[in-house]
Amino acid sequence: MAKLKFDVAHQVPGRVRMKVSSAKGNPDLLKQIADSFAVIPGIERITVNPATGSVVMHYDVDQHHEFHGRLADYVPPQSGYQPPRTEIDDMANKIEEEAEFLAQHSDSARAIVNAFKAVDREIRLATDNNVDLTIILALGIIGVTVLELGATAATPVWVTVSLFALNHVIEMHAQHAQSTPAATPVIVKGARSAAG
Repeated sequence: MAKLKFDVAHQVPGRVRMKVSSAKGNPDLLKQIADSFAVIPGIERITVNPATGSVVMHYDVDQHHEFHGRLADYVPPQSGYQPPRTEIDDMANKIEEEAEFLAQHSDSARAIVNAFKAVDREIRLATDNNVDLTIILALGIIGVTVLELGATAATPVWVTVSLFALNHVIEMHAQHAQSTPAATPVIVKGARSAAG
């Protein structure tokens, strides 16, 4: 299916409502759109409304990143679509904003922020985007913790940081598995059943 122009009218983790102006009043096109979205990992149900030209997708929040990674395959790049932010995204953004604020008010802070950004960029380029500064720092913390406190005393921190690093690597390298259409329920509002 060709990429259609649609607007994300509202989204929260677990739910995305889109308006497809070209499909308003066209239940067959909306059903076709819903069927193509049904293969995205984590989709639990899709509701289409021909009267408004809207498509509402409900998905498993535990598959947030997989869902939005695959949804991006259907979105034209010029649409400016951004998935809803998670708590971790918000925390990382606050840290980055604080660093930028400090950098604006201090030449020393600006130099440090720019140095870290340059190191991160060089690591990503050197590893073909397989490793970034976050992974290097996590491994460094693990190493220092193990060396300073010993493997026995450091197990909880070591496990936590390892899981963080592993999760980060998995997210960076997640392959969009080709899947066949799932049995996702598609609900067409306003459609009358054949039995009734």
